[in-house]
Amino acid sequence: MSDDEKTVLVTGAARGIGRAVAVRFLQDGWRVGLLDIDGDTLSATADDLAKEFGAARSMALEADVSDQGVVMDAVARFLPQGKRLDALVNNAGIANFKPLSDTSLAEWTEILSVNLTGPFIMSQACLPHFGMGSSIVNIGSISGLRASTLRVAYGTSKAALAHLTRQQAAELGERGIRVNLVAPGPVETAMAKAVHSKDIRAAYHDAIPLNRYGAEREIAAAICFLCGPEASYITGQTLAVDGGFDAVGIGLPSLRKDDQSS
Repeated sequence: MSDDEKTVLVTGAARGIGRAVAVRFLQDGWRVGLLDIDGDTLSATADDLAKEFGAARSMALEADVSDQGVVMDAVARFLPQGKRLDALVNNAGIANFKPLSDTSLAEWTEILSVNLTGPFIMSQACLPHFGMGSSIVNIGSISGLRASTLRVAYGTSKAALAHLTRQQAAELGERGIRVNLVAPGPVETAMAKAVHSKDIRAAYHDAIPLNRYGAEREIAAAICFLCGPEASYITGQTLAVDGGFDAVGIGLPSLRKDDQSS
């Protein structure tokens, strides 16, 4: 790796949004660390990206973001002493969809450990490698901006992550490190395709002004923008990449019917 090559570490990089982010950074000429707990899928992803972009451009790092010791070891492997990290994307996350009464303490604790403590651990581990102009992008969710049923642990973890983002921005700004959060709305991921029924998809379409799910590449584009020089004066912000979902309340389906009848 050359001294002027930009470097990013992406968590949850084996699939979905994380993989799309890694691909976008590789296309833009960055060196990418691919960190994920799923070793088999991570290995397959790393092989695919090595074939497309070259083996020297990325490194697979199997790690649990909620385990501080494992994270420290992974960061040390990717970034030898003195090597700079230009961006960290805290994308790794887990969810379950249960009512409050059915959510166990173990499930609550696990979700907060990965979704909230994980970004804290990752950011702390990477801090010695950041310099002026480095960036952290935390990946939240529309569920952290607006409450909904069956997301008591997931939504709370993402709401807390939005505040952690502001805390990080306030503390790290004078060191030239920017910290922002991207909050995706419904995205056309493999998980969404598997768990969203026809009725759920129709309900989302009714509630989203753009009337569709987002694409993984669209989320990746927003993340890469916030990591780049054109976002050099943006920090402490939450960017909802959601087709307008968070901007509207009730009444959108009725409005569409009125438009169609006029």
